[in-house]
Amino acid sequence: MFLLGSSCFFSVLLAGAQLGTVIALPLSGEICYYLDWTWIFYIFGMVGLVWFVLWSLLVFNSPDRHPRISDRERTYICSSLENEVSRELGPVPWGSILTCRPLWAIVVAHFSYNWTFYTLLTLLPTYMKNVLGFSIQQNGVLSALPYLGSGLLAVGGGQLADYLRDARQYRTVVVRKAFSLVGMVGPAVFLVAAGYTGCNPLLAVVFLTISSSLGGLSASGFNINHLDIAPSYAGILLGITNTFGTIPGMVGPVVARALTKNNTMEEWQLVFYISAGVNLLGAAFYTVFGRGTVQPWAVPKPRPLQD
Repeated sequence: MFLLGSSCFFSVLLAGAQLGTVIALPLSGEICYYLDWTWIFYIFGMVGLVWFVLWSLLVFNSPDRHPRISDRERTYICSSLENEVSRELGPVPWGSILTCRPLWAIVVAHFSYNWTFYTLLTLLPTYMKNVLGFSIQQNGVLSALPYLGSGLLAVGGGQLADYLRDARQYRTVVVRKAFSLVGMVGPAVFLVAAGYTGCNPLLAVVFLTISSSLGGLSASGFNINHLDIAPSYAGILLGITNTFGTIPGMVGPVVARALTKNNTMEEWQLVFYISAGVNLLGAAFYTVFGRGTVQPWAVPKPRPLQD
């Protein structure tokens, strides 16, 4: 059986979000065309309920309690985490967590990356329709391409990150920062370039696809860094960074919409510049303050010897 490393495993999980977008955007175009836009919410809402039932039946608290994994897989997971994750956690060290600079580096990177992600997710169909002139059905398919590329590069990047760490013995912090830089600076460059394609809609789609695809590499950068700096508290840390990461989903599209009232290319160039600038700031902050080792407050306490 093939066993995934941490970067590859996490990138496969994260690719699920991209895969959902790849399916949802073209399907939404078809539903809107043949039925009515309200059915988009009904259908996806029902899918969410089915997912909840499956999650409740198939997910368990630990490998030891899972009835359907092999002994080899159970042993591998438990042995890999034995020296990193404490099974008996004391009080959560909130003070140390909230003053942890490497955590705030992830927060800033997550916020910056999501600014571009949510702006494109909510407004890319509008841009493709009003600026590039694509129909609703074309719009759905073409809007999905960037997220297809992102999912593919996320999975491929996870395998490469594990190879660099395990086989080539690169330090974790070097790998995380390298993937974050490529996954944030690269999208910024191609996002700005997309605003200067003029009357060439095909080139604009290509640049936007490359931009979002490169963003998938960040899955093996700052996105998985919670597990590096505090594996025992990774869930709490992810909750904190995700909270800040959702703010761009509320603010970014509002700002972009306010700047594109006439849907001119010049207005969209400004939107792309702002998104690229936020990405670059996040990449710089993470490069300076990001870390790749377990923080002192997150080191598992040794278990007392038993008679």
